[in-house]
Amino acid sequence: MARAPVYAAGGIVIRGGRRPRIAIVQRSKDDRWVLPRGKLKRGEKPTRGARREATEETGHRVRVHEFLGAITYRASGRPKVVQFWRMQASKHPSVDLMEDITAVAWLPLPDAVKRLSYPLEKLFLRHVGSEALKRREIDAPRKQKKLKRARGKLPTRRRSKPKSRRRTASRRKRAR
Repeated sequence: MARAPVYAAGGIVIRGGRRPRIAIVQRSKDDRWVLPRGKLKRGEKPTRGARREATEETGHRVRVHEFLGAITYRASGRPKVVQFWRMQASKHPSVDLMEDITAVAWLPLPDAVKRLSYPLEKLFLRHVGSEALKRREIDAPRKQKKLKRARGKLPTRRRSKPKSRRRTASRRKRAR
């Protein structure tokens, strides 16, 4: 009989401006470098679990964006499915790292791919990482515009006013 799969979620966590960096973490149990990820709790939605795991493992609060893909493999004789989302990390750490994590490295995409310990994760990040960085660049101009508008450097958008239903004198005469 087939055993039920283990479900996990994580993210490609990006930080930085002109030179974006991707987070990879070193696990304390085997000193391997992996993408931030972990098992879902019972009844937990994958996006919520991905956010929780990324925050615990990187120490940074994250904003979850679009789904990037999934990898599957066997772990302890059971199939494991790990879903990944693109995430944007806050500038500064806001929580302590969990005990299972020895270190966090923020690296450019090529260096992050080289440092990862598992070939499947290397392949995944090599193919999806560049797409995640492109999508981040598309989001950046929108965010900059919002910031400038909030700081008063850009005029606020004005919505067109609905046309008044007042009747002019000539319309009133025609209506009689």
